[in-house]
Amino acid sequence: MDIDARIKRRQRRTDGPRLVEDYESLSPVAHIDEPSDRGPVLERLLDHLDPVFDGQLPPNAYVSGPFGSGKSAIVTALFRHLDQLSTETRSIIHTSTRAATPTAPGFVYVDMRETTSEFAFYHRVLDELVDEPVPDHGISTDDLRNRLHDLLGQSRTGIVVAVDHVCGPHDTDADELVDMFAGLPSNVSWLAVGRDDPDETPLTEYTATSIRVDRYRRQMLVDVLMTRASVGLTQQALDHELARRIADWADGNAHDALAALFVATDRATRDERTRLTDSDVNAAIEEIPSPSVSLGRVLALPANKQLVLRELVDLDPEERTSVTETTEAISSSPSVDLSTGTVKRFLYEMAEVGVVERVQSETSNDKGRPPSRVELRFPPTAFRRLYDLRQ
Repeated sequence: MDIDARIKRRQRRTDGPRLVEDYESLSPVAHIDEPSDRGPVLERLLDHLDPVFDGQLPPNAYVSGPFGSGKSAIVTALFRHLDQLSTETRSIIHTSTRAATPTAPGFVYVDMRETTSEFAFYHRVLDELVDEPVPDHGISTDDLRNRLHDLLGQSRTGIVVAVDHVCGPHDTDADELVDMFAGLPSNVSWLAVGRDDPDETPLTEYTATSIRVDRYRRQMLVDVLMTRASVGLTQQALDHELARRIADWADGNAHDALAALFVATDRATRDERTRLTDSDVNAAIEEIPSPSVSLGRVLALPANKQLVLRELVDLDPEERTSVTETTEAISSSPSVDLSTGTVKRFLYEMAEVGVVERVQSETSNDKGRPPSRVELRFPPTAFRRLYDLRQ
């Protein structure tokens, strides 16, 4: 933990006991500036990106690894640091053996969960490269593409774009991604990040390098949990035994481990305790579905769909026995200004992308097949808290 974090802890201190010092540090969708115990992966990424330190673009690459292996955390942290060090007006780091001081490429990170169209993709890239805000309306996809060509045509080195969350069942596929990059100038290199193995995606036909990110080992995951807890919780709130319990259960998945810590913390906070207990951790583990969907994917949904989910997580069990009853309960809420038909459509669409699941009920009304109910594929406590914190 750095000096700023220690100072902030004391600034937030109050006279009464408290468990949570900083929810953002505990969030399973937040990436810290220095990912724990990922030095070897960072070195492999830096080996690939090494040409940028001579002012050159690296070839395209593909970063792969299972859900919760920390791919996004590593890439976002690395690109954030590189972007700070490398701009068109700032010289890059160089050694005494390099006579010239070349200008470095720029670095842009794009989360494809939030970038669902060609327009949104070009808009995001352009918005990262210019100081003035790029308008959302009154401008076409061609306009954005042309502005990018004009801007990058003036660059001696170009940019490296990290495109995260690609090629999965509900992600941007390889052909779409390649087509979007084909619309950009030639001085653009990309680093794609996805869960598919390199030999299972056609994306690697366009890349020179594949970099594998493996699951966290148990002790590494314990370190991740203790690091987050040291910033986000009061001192000694999480002991190593509980961290090992979570790490053993999570089986190398940092997202699920952090989600369990977040839910356990929420439970202890509601009970006005300043330390986590076995019962908190056990309840948190029981709440997380297997398999679960990333909370980042849930929180990347459009605002109206998130609102529907926020109402859904608070429904009583009897209001969730069928899709029809669930739809009526949500649409009748004073907080929801959506028609019943729209709510039902949203539930079906979210089931198609795996955020919720339609499960056939065991009971039947003797009129056709049994009705289906809606089950969550994410921990409701974590979503509820994260959603409310953002409002």
